[in-house]
Amino acid sequence: MTETVVVTGGLGRSGRWICDRLAEDYHVVCVDLDHPGWEIATREGIEFRAADVTDGGEVRDLVSELAPAAVVHWAALPSPERHAGSRVFETNLEATYTVLDAAGRAGADIAWASSESAYGLAFAEETPLPAYLPMDEDHPMAPEDPYGTSKVAGEEVAKMVARRDGVSVASIRPSWIQYPGEYNCRDVAEGDLSGGAGNCWSYVDVRDVAGAVAAALDAEFGGHEAFHAAAAENYVGRPTADLVEAHWGEVPARCELDGEQSALSTAKADGLLDWAPEHTWRDGADATVDEPSLLGE
Repeated sequence: MTETVVVTGGLGRSGRWICDRLAEDYHVVCVDLDHPGWEIATREGIEFRAADVTDGGEVRDLVSELAPAAVVHWAALPSPERHAGSRVFETNLEATYTVLDAAGRAGADIAWASSESAYGLAFAEETPLPAYLPMDEDHPMAPEDPYGTSKVAGEEVAKMVARRDGVSVASIRPSWIQYPGEYNCRDVAEGDLSGGAGNCWSYVDVRDVAGAVAAALDAEFGGHEAFHAAAAENYVGRPTADLVEAHWGEVPARCELDGEQSALSTAKADGLLDWAPEHTWRDGADATVDEPSLLGE
């Protein structure tokens, strides 16, 4: 029997790529606030449920009924620049607690969307120089905004669930997600360097994000682990250390970057998940790839 995976936020732009990838190996239940309608045909292996993931009763009922092998929590309010800060923090943290708590109590392994924003470079009034480069998952997290702070708090929830319930929890920290044929990062690359300093000019193709989630569900590891999901190089096409020095006037005392190497190390994901990014801006920016549809023909 094919195992079931629940994906929250599955109708979101990156969520649908994750559902599409996981449908290759699992029965996927796509959970979002809206339902496409019972009269709409769905793809084989994908079904839809409408639920408010901040509602503990709805989430517990859903997880109890479906008894999934794994839960992917991808629903979130993505930016403090689009919503009131209190709404961003409260919604994200409440949803993360509610979904991860229900999944852990059901014995389901978990992968969820943390963020590179947890480090505090993005959305800061004055972007701080990283403590060292490349940044690994142990780099200090010091956000100044409600979105990044909700992700730091969410990772504490993830650790709690892993300790209490003995499930594996992967906190995926994606860089700036780009879509085939629509690499908005390239517009930043052609402008002022300060526009990309908030993540040290890092990015990741959505197809690689979906692959990282799939790899996290397949891997054998215990407890909670955080993993970067980032492309192998920056999106500017110049040595990363040069970009850092040009923007900040210096590089960290510990700087071991090689050429255009990404400021976000993916060595941990390579070692524990057997995952490495496959796409770069050089092949993805002008790629013609249809966005996946979760509906039937």
